[in-house]
Amino acid sequence: MMNSQTFEKVAGPALILALLTLVALYVRPLTPIDETRYVSVAWEMWLRDEYLVLFKNGETYSHKPPLLFWLYNLGWAVFGINEWWPRLVSPLFSFGGLLLTLSIARRLWPDAGDSHRNALWILGASLLWMVFSTSAMFDVMLAFFVLLGMRGLLIAADGAMKRGFAWLAFAIGMGVLAKGPVVLLHLLPAAVLAPWWAGGGLDWKRWYGAILLAVLGGAAIALAWAIPAAIHGGEEYRNAIFWGQTANRMVDSFAHKRPLWWYLPLLPLLLFPWLVWPGLWRRLLAARREGLDLGLRFCLAWMAPVFIAFSFISGKQIHYLIPLFPAFALFAGHLFGKGRSGPVWLPVLLSAAVGAVMLYFAWSGLPEKLSIWGELPWWPGAALIAAALAAWWAGRAENLRLPALAALGACLFALVQIYIAPGAARSYDMHPMAGAIKSLQDRGITVANVGRYHAQFHFAGRLEKPLVQLAPGELPGWLAQNPEAALVVYVNRRIDLRESLFSQPYRGETAVLMSAEQARRQLAALNSGKKGKALRLPEGEEE
Repeated sequence: MMNSQTFEKVAGPALILALLTLVALYVRPLTPIDETRYVSVAWEMWLRDEYLVLFKNGETYSHKPPLLFWLYNLGWAVFGINEWWPRLVSPLFSFGGLLLTLSIARRLWPDAGDSHRNALWILGASLLWMVFSTSAMFDVMLAFFVLLGMRGLLIAADGAMKRGFAWLAFAIGMGVLAKGPVVLLHLLPAAVLAPWWAGGGLDWKRWYGAILLAVLGGAAIALAWAIPAAIHGGEEYRNAIFWGQTANRMVDSFAHKRPLWWYLPLLPLLLFPWLVWPGLWRRLLAARREGLDLGLRFCLAWMAPVFIAFSFISGKQIHYLIPLFPAFALFAGHLFGKGRSGPVWLPVLLSAAVGAVMLYFAWSGLPEKLSIWGELPWWPGAALIAAALAAWWAGRAENLRLPALAALGACLFALVQIYIAPGAARSYDMHPMAGAIKSLQDRGITVANVGRYHAQFHFAGRLEKPLVQLAPGELPGWLAQNPEAALVVYVNRRIDLRESLFSQPYRGETAVLMSAEQARRQLAALNSGKKGKALRLPEGEEE
């Protein structure tokens, strides 16, 4: 049962989370290619009544472990098949993350109530955390289990080693089922660095032995799924989940895709509004003079090694950093709890500038290349400027600065979504094309997808049959053998859309549904060099 002190500290950030979730449900469709793919994998799990081996478009899917898909199916079993339940799973884990962050803050600084409250405001209103807290993806769920493991480490360091490391083992096992062995990268550095942050008094031989046992215990939890799945799924699936989820991904991650410094210039945006607030930098300078207490050391042991590791791993994605955000919130929240922060003018000014840009494009129109987005509403830009002014006014009071900036960050995120919603729906809502494909399949017509198919239409259309996935070179022969079929192609320049069954904008291109005869005519135009009817045949995107 939540007591009054806990409710008072978590109520504001939880309200922000609830409002942002409602905004996302109302204005944002499940977006391709990630959200639509993951919900489609869960849909095939439901159709097949198969909960060990994962499938995508009729083929085994080994890129992700099963926990998220299990949770989607659990909700569907309770509420029926719907689109809203998969979009509530991340917000629920985000709320759990707020509670765990508060619990960790209380263990690190028992008497620093302001630090506890500050950490929740900072975490709940960091831009990247807000984005993925309202997305149907894995990262906030992984962050929840990282938080659970970190709490276990603190319990163990306080003397209850059996209970603490039991929680750590559970967190490792569930983290592996959530997103794979990457959970170890998040948890083990802080565990190994305990002599630096825990102080004296621990039996270090026993401590490191317990870490090993916790890893083995977590592995046992993950293997409880992996071994039956490997037996049931066959050799190819077995090799993929035991090898592809570990060694192959590590090899691919060092493929020199992005430079070492790639995360650094993105941090002010990902951690907006906090990292652009001069008050944070003022408190960091003060902390340098005052020194680090054991709680701040714990946060650094959590953040710094993992951030450095991800910087050296070349395969970078912004959402890899999500489990580090609670550590940043705890660290910054405690700094703000130790002294004055200073005025909020810079985040306010930047937010107002974004609002002004929104107003400009609403009134002057978009460039021709972006005309597909249609007319933009003017009022979100005006509302954002008003929110910036309100944050500046409230931020004059020291005790209101963090809540004011948190509310401003949430307003910016919500209003930008509302601003782009009409255009985004045209390019990212898969229901129209999925419905057209469904109607063909219901008539017994085979439908193919040219290029790599990410199952973006499967759940939106409630498709029960896979799409044939064609490489561009296979298309002429396949059309000859399947004259009654249809196919989806993707074009990045104008074609005669009268030569199609259906079309819609798709991620900066146009997705076109054609009959086999229409496609043959388009290929003939392409081969004869007639411009204006050329059909682009993409290779597709890698997973």
